[in-house]
Amino acid sequence: MPTLNISVFRKDLFNSIDRVIEYNEPITINTKRGNAVILSEEDYNALIETLYLSMQKDMVDRIKKGENEDINTMPEYDPNEEW
Repeated sequence: MPTLNISVFRKDLFNSIDRVIEYNEPITINTKRGNAVILSEEDYNALIETLYLSMQKDMVDRIKKGENEDINTMPEYDPNEEW
């Protein structure tokens, strides 16, 4: 993850943000008061979803159990199936 001081980031703001979005690579911004991290909306949404799923009771165990399922015994995907 690249690290920039706030002055360098400010001078090249548009290009820095564009790189974060295009390459999904966060940037750390150093300031006198502390640091900040800039990340793409796609990465942010993925992070929030991962946190949400990991906080669900038994979700991690269910995911791990699903990893061991035999794909040949699973029903075929039906896009019309109601959840």
